[in-house]
Amino acid sequence: MEQRGLGRLRLPGLLAMLALLAARTPRVSASRDLNLWPLPLSVKTTPRLLYLSPGNFFFGHSPASKAGPSCAVLQEAFRRYYDYIFGFYKWHHGYKKIPSEMELQKLEVLVIMDPQCDSFPNITSDESYNLLVKGPVATLTANRVWGVLRGLETFSQLIYQDSYGTFIANESNIVDSPRFPHRGVLIDTSRHFLPVKTILKTLDAMAFNKFNVLHWHIVDDQSFPYQSITFPELSNKGSYSLSHVYTPNDVRTVIEYARLRGIRILPEFDSPGHTASWGKGQKDILTPCYHATEPSGTFGPINPILNSTYSFLSKLFKEISIVFPDEFIHLGGDEVNFDCWVLDMISAMNKRPIVWQEVYDDEGKLIPGTVVQVWKMDSFSMELNNITAAGFPVIISAPWYLDVISYGQDWRHYYSVEPLDFEGTPEQKQLVIGGEACLWGEYVDATNLTPRLWPRASAVGERLWSPPEVTDLEDAYRRLTRHRCRMVKRGIAAQPLFTGYCDQEGRM
Repeated sequence: MEQRGLGRLRLPGLLAMLALLAARTPRVSASRDLNLWPLPLSVKTTPRLLYLSPGNFFFGHSPASKAGPSCAVLQEAFRRYYDYIFGFYKWHHGYKKIPSEMELQKLEVLVIMDPQCDSFPNITSDESYNLLVKGPVATLTANRVWGVLRGLETFSQLIYQDSYGTFIANESNIVDSPRFPHRGVLIDTSRHFLPVKTILKTLDAMAFNKFNVLHWHIVDDQSFPYQSITFPELSNKGSYSLSHVYTPNDVRTVIEYARLRGIRILPEFDSPGHTASWGKGQKDILTPCYHATEPSGTFGPINPILNSTYSFLSKLFKEISIVFPDEFIHLGGDEVNFDCWVLDMISAMNKRPIVWQEVYDDEGKLIPGTVVQVWKMDSFSMELNNITAAGFPVIISAPWYLDVISYGQDWRHYYSVEPLDFEGTPEQKQLVIGGEACLWGEYVDATNLTPRLWPRASAVGERLWSPPEVTDLEDAYRRLTRHRCRMVKRGIAAQPLFTGYCDQEGRM
């Protein structure tokens, strides 16, 4: 079964005549040439223009593809990207036939290897793809479905409308793959609860920018919104209210929505500090504090003295390891002495731990393979050198704390960061697996999350996807301005980069 248009667009005779003239006199507007974000590894375009009719264009599977109509990841993606490309135009009926030599009628998808249609993406997922746009059939080739998803986003960005509303794409040849395998966005649902629909909207925007990890900082001191099956009192008493809770069904919804977009969900249950909300629903889990010999009535981090603490954490993390399919669990560990037995507990569950840099800095005994997330700006290049020299993989966040806001175009600072700009051997730099744009929630809720995140996070997205040579700020500004408008058109309330307007404003 192939995904077809849901209507036919009538093209006036004048447009057909203009199309014929364009074919005889090939041309391309430079301002339309490369509005791609993030910029692919290799892009070649020609002046030859191809025309698309919403009623006569469809996505389909190559007969040689290892994936077919039963692949939900691709069928859902075909539906989404048809809507992204054509929008409300799909409801128009009737069209004037475009000459076949000028029409792009189909994008044919070829998956070469086991497509992984029913799998979850992971740190080693292959996101590479080749996209050849020629009439009448364009081809998108990838090893796995994850590369197809990235290629569909690029294909959708190649298509634009002229002043008459005609859908056009330049003949193109694109070869692409990401620079780093971990390209994340951190959201914080403890300081302010974020409704599920807001999280899903964030996942949509992440896919538009080719991010592949949602780092879900789900609980903290302020609230415990995760509804545990094993310990329901944690959210019953630790959440802001019983309506500020993520049920098991909510969590499954987020995980599956992300999977269909090639995005991993990385849960963070910060411990042993940042756990004040845990103590409301679990007796004796926190360490009581004293003034001299008298209890002060306040509590510190998780209490390592009681045997019940180990039993509780083992059961909780066992549940978490089952609920969240990703191979990694983020254990936090910042701003407090970290008990490394937690690492052993997670490892025994066949999960790999990620910790904040303090665990390394405080000379905690890290098990091999532990990923260290660097968030402190002070001497962070030296920190990268030290951690990678010790053989640990690294995620960079220090220069990309988006909750720190300032007047002006701060995206330029995020864009200008070079992740591997530190002293170290090539082997050390191979241990930098990527980075994350972090938006902590002290001053962010559902009312301002999206405009504060986008398009500022887009700058991080290109830095983590595109080759290191892609550094031209003015070209980035031109492309990102148009990409921001594209996100707005797709329902993402991304804030403007600077003065100006979007072409679609008069039609929205």
